[in-house]
Amino acid sequence: MLCAQRLGSLAAGLAARRVSTSWSPVGAAFNVKPQGRRLDLFRERRGLFGVPELSAPEGFYIAQEEALRKTELLVERACSTPPGPQTVLIFDELSDALCRVADLADFVKIAHPEPAFREAAEETCRSIGTMVEKLNTNVELYQSLQKLLSDKKLVDSLDVETRRVAELFMFDFEISGIHLDEEKRKRAVDLNVKILDLSSKFLMGTNFPNKIEKHLLPDHIRHNFVRDGDLVVVDGLHAEAPNDLVREAAYRIFLYPNASQLKYLEELLSNRDLLAKLVGYSTFSHRALQGTIAQKPETVMQFLEKLSDKLCERTIKDFEMMRQMKMKLNPQNSELMPWDPPYYSGVIRAVVHESEGLLGYIYCDFFQRADKPHQDCHFTIRGGRLKEDGDYQLPVVVLMLNLPHSSRNSPTLLTPGMMENLFHEMGHAMHSMLGRTRYQHVTGTRCPTDFAEVPSILMEYFSNDYRVVNQFARHYQTGQAWQLRFSHLVGYGAKYYSYLMSRAVASMVWKECFLQDPFNRAAGERYRREMLAHGGGKEPMLMVQGMLQKCPSIDDFVNALVSDLDLDFETFLMDSK
Repeated sequence: MLCAQRLGSLAAGLAARRVSTSWSPVGAAFNVKPQGRRLDLFRERRGLFGVPELSAPEGFYIAQEEALRKTELLVERACSTPPGPQTVLIFDELSDALCRVADLADFVKIAHPEPAFREAAEETCRSIGTMVEKLNTNVELYQSLQKLLSDKKLVDSLDVETRRVAELFMFDFEISGIHLDEEKRKRAVDLNVKILDLSSKFLMGTNFPNKIEKHLLPDHIRHNFVRDGDLVVVDGLHAEAPNDLVREAAYRIFLYPNASQLKYLEELLSNRDLLAKLVGYSTFSHRALQGTIAQKPETVMQFLEKLSDKLCERTIKDFEMMRQMKMKLNPQNSELMPWDPPYYSGVIRAVVHESEGLLGYIYCDFFQRADKPHQDCHFTIRGGRLKEDGDYQLPVVVLMLNLPHSSRNSPTLLTPGMMENLFHEMGHAMHSMLGRTRYQHVTGTRCPTDFAEVPSILMEYFSNDYRVVNQFARHYQTGQAWQLRFSHLVGYGAKYYSYLMSRAVASMVWKECFLQDPFNRAAGERYRREMLAHGGGKEPMLMVQGMLQKCPSIDDFVNALVSDLDLDFETFLMDSK
């Protein structure tokens, strides 16, 4: 009831709020240099995010108790206030009182550098979460809202947004089991609290590194990993490592079965299922998908199966190309293994024209390594030329950069200068790819130097154009795809398809409204009016319909995603994550 994101439980709601849109406020919160008491001239207490109580870990207890005290007062007000618009306002104030503490605590428990702060925030999350689940099964509180929504005259007097919010609060009561008898309601609360605890434990485990004795790894690859005395620490998949053995070792060690993680996951899934059935749903996914665009798991499966069918042939070709690539680079061990696709999909980019077909191959050697020259270069491996039999010899080039490797705390991040160099060298590569000379002696960049740099410098202009940069420059997110390391199983239970569905919607909005003119003011205003302005205060499909002026079908969603892979210059694009 009281989760601002309305995802059925506080755990899901809080997990959904972890998307960061700007690093600056976060950095300002944690990176400010501590001020000693001698410098606090006005004896001002400045806590995290401007909350005075949070100048010390103990402040979470104070903030938590204040929120719970305010909650009690607001519950009394809600239950004693005659039904009307004021009822919804009180419910929203009640939600705010809890969520403004829980949201902050949820972030701090993940991100704060000091264990004491993280532990205090974790306890606050649990306490607030427990209170939320109790309120979601509070019969008297429920009845105060029911009196409003059961009175047709009162409901008709509400504006559209207020009515929608009231219905959402009611929906949270219903999926929490408010209709059950007292014993079963208590059981529902207990299950929700247990789910919160299991979720927290599982999330912590997804990020723990694995350690093995160093003698178990070959000498020549140990330097790729962090050392801890006689132990080697493996804290990720090292998917970008060019050495096959490094990737294999990281894959096998980091994803080595963990009995505790498996136990937490199995218990989490079991308790989700028990809760869903207790409150009247056939499965957890039926409960979790209420109120989404898809609405039910059958729709999600239809969407995913149609998308899979459309991409099946393309995927087979992708893997065959990666297999051939590995065969060229490592003939003695050419079988494509589970730890290979992320690397080879990043190493090779097949350049395909919409009508002319395959244009050539670009090998990407992007990352730093020992003894590698510290310079960014484009190399022609094989020039293009017209062969005697009439076929064209496709060019092969290498782009060599010196980008930093990813770390435990972040993926590879590019500075503006690095990004400009990448675009510059890609200009040379496209020069090589698009050239169709009869003789390889004059292919691509084999031309006067003061002309050879024109395509590369032109690409620098693209790299500094906001419309181009905006397509890819944004805050990073992390996440693995194997179940015991897959943290999204907590926050996105039964909803991970949402990334694809959201991308499909975004694709349709872009093509219908912004593709011709990304600065179209009328389209921007309509986007704000039809989609941004409402938050969760309007049915998502209604917002989509309002923006697109039509009701998209599952086929429309699938076709939007597939069409994104068929853009003008590339019909073959592999994900390098």
